[in-house]
Amino acid sequence: MKFVSYVRNGAAGSGVLEGDVIRVIEQKGVDALLAYLRSGAKAPPFTGETVELKDVSLTAPLMNPPRIFGIGLNYREHAAESKMTVQKVPTVFLKLSSSITGPDSDVLLPPNATEPDYEAELAVVIGKPGHKIAAGDWEQYVFGYTIVNDVSARGVQLATSQWNLGKSFPTFTPMGPWIVSSDEVKDAHALGISLTLSGETMQSANTRDLIFRIPQLIEYISSILPLEAGDVISTGTPPGVGLGRTPRRWLQDGEEMVIAIESIGELRNRTRAVE
Repeated sequence: MKFVSYVRNGAAGSGVLEGDVIRVIEQKGVDALLAYLRSGAKAPPFTGETVELKDVSLTAPLMNPPRIFGIGLNYREHAAESKMTVQKVPTVFLKLSSSITGPDSDVLLPPNATEPDYEAELAVVIGKPGHKIAAGDWEQYVFGYTIVNDVSARGVQLATSQWNLGKSFPTFTPMGPWIVSSDEVKDAHALGISLTLSGETMQSANTRDLIFRIPQLIEYISSILPLEAGDVISTGTPPGVGLGRTPRRWLQDGEEMVIAIESIGELRNRTRAVE
């Protein structure tokens, strides 16, 4: 299934996309999809209503997840281009939910978001709560997969040892265009992933190159704190980011970023400079 969230005639909704039609899920609270995940129900609570995809504007599938866990330096070549050492355990940071934006929306670049950069990432959506989850049980806790662009203001991120603020400017977490349920992704560790910038391929890799794979990430994070339904784990970016290029290549006004991940789809966003 492809789970989507959207705005139609000024009202928010969620549902399951089937072709060009969305089967609407009951609206319980602000975020219907998050409410469904937290309910533990096996099947989505459909209302019986459908809407046409052409009549809605898609938003991020989850606008208010409990947490967004970012994973740094999780492709060896990316760590090398960043001139950073891969740690013995995953490098975990947080992105604020206020930085989320959806597909086809603008990524805003204010003057203080210096050295803005792109990062194509596969993201995992947690489907049920769990604490101290064994790596072998990881699939029981995965609801599905989506795409995240971990946009980063390197000038802010690398000014200190704490990365959160440089990765949490408003609109710096494009997510979507949907969540693909885990049963429709045959092998999350064998997916082609790429990013183009105004038509030029900047990143092209495969999730088989992840250093810490999804079972290890779930085991490690949940060994420290309980995971919640709706948590998002963005698994890290492959090489090719602007930081690692010579000369360095920062995002500019009016550029289109397109991330493609096999079995999931494409996430498109355009940059826009603001004061």
